[in-house]
Amino acid sequence: MSNSKQENRWAQLGFRLVVNAAAHPIEYAKILIQIGHEPIPPYHTKTLFGKPALALPNVFQYISYIRSVDGFVGCYRGLGPKLCANAVSAIVFAEVTDSLRPEGESDDETKDEEELPMEDRRWNCINSVIREGTARTAAFIVSQPFNVIAVRMMAQFIGGEEKYSSLSSSVVAIYKENGITGFFSGLIPRILGELSALAIAATLSFVVNNYVVEDREIKKYVAASMGFVAATIMYPFQAVSTCMAVTNSGIVAGRPPHMLVYTSWIDCWSHLQRTNQLKRGSSLIWRYYAGPQNTINGHMVGINKNFIAGAL
Repeated sequence: MSNSKQENRWAQLGFRLVVNAAAHPIEYAKILIQIGHEPIPPYHTKTLFGKPALALPNVFQYISYIRSVDGFVGCYRGLGPKLCANAVSAIVFAEVTDSLRPEGESDDETKDEEELPMEDRRWNCINSVIREGTARTAAFIVSQPFNVIAVRMMAQFIGGEEKYSSLSSSVVAIYKENGITGFFSGLIPRILGELSALAIAATLSFVVNNYVVEDREIKKYVAASMGFVAATIMYPFQAVSTCMAVTNSGIVAGRPPHMLVYTSWIDCWSHLQRTNQLKRGSSLIWRYYAGPQNTINGHMVGINKNFIAGAL
């Protein structure tokens, strides 16, 4: 790899980490929502269709609550290991992608797909998915220990613990609580969700670009659009992965009444599905309470705040 390309790659990584750091409070709030922590009671509102509903505060109100409890610096709890996870993931992904690239093919090599036979286009799509899927899997495996540490650090907000206060103390705590496998808690649903989303996005993009859309300008936006659709469909895997990183972790957030101690990610999925919570955290602006509720004097009321974990 040329020096200029290497420098460009490091510059992109640096920019990515800056963006991740700036957006960390949003990610922090999302993690707490995914594991079912709703400290602010729902309020009465109406849906877009005028139907009465119980709404929960949006992500910015949630961040404001975190700040009121932990201060401004507290909004960046878990930032260190999260940046480590992102950096390691990006580096491994780039290295594996380079190693799997066919000899003689470069990053900026462009081929006009429309000039190729349909059979060649299909194989190009399949090979691209295999290469990217392999690179993503390697990146997830290597970065998962940092991801688990970051999630547990953030989850400590619920119980106010300091068990996972630094990288070194977190490594010791995870090994003590769960052994070596604890460093890879939530890895399987994370990989399954990401690879499924990759396959769905690639398939939809291929079909749309080759059989539906003819305008080259529109084709430029198809991949991003299909990626968003695929990520939305596979979102439940993300919620399950986060819960599995916290369950049975030795902190309040990972045990009843805040969370069941799940025996496997399938057990977690089944429980969240039964309680209508697989989508919690998928919407950060318009959020509705989806737990059990009663109607008193014509108004809906949540039965138990512990069930507010059912927020979407």
